[in-house]
Amino acid sequence: MTTVKKIIDQKSKTIFSVRSTDPVEDVLKIMRDFRVRAVLVIDDSELKGIVSQGDCAIKVLLPHNNASEVAVSTIMTPNPLTVKLTNTLDECMAIMVHKHIRHLPVLEANKVVGVVSVGDMVKNIIELQGNQIKFLETYIKGHGA
Repeated sequence: MTTVKKIIDQKSKTIFSVRSTDPVEDVLKIMRDFRVRAVLVIDDSELKGIVSQGDCAIKVLLPHNNASEVAVSTIMTPNPLTVKLTNTLDECMAIMVHKHIRHLPVLEANKVVGVVSVGDMVKNIIELQGNQIKFLETYIKGHGA
């Protein structure tokens, strides 16, 4: 069973975050510059929330608010669901499906160590299927001669 630790170990150690008092414009710049779809909100090393592209679009851009004047705290999802390095990807996928979310911050000893996303889940599933296909091909070729 694949754990969150395996995924986090394979990813960049960069954690994209802003403070709750920062303007939403900072979030949008991080999303644009680093091609991420969610940014964590961390104040004094403590996870306070998460902001997604949807939050920015629905709560700031659609109502034509000025992203440089809106504080992150007003649009973030406070106290987001989190997982630990020991959680399995099946557990993460179940949380994401049932709660209709795409990103889960990963905490270890109350410190953010990364984020797992739906994309990470899909990549892992594809990798596992590729391994199964290779095994079956070897099995068939080894027994077909």
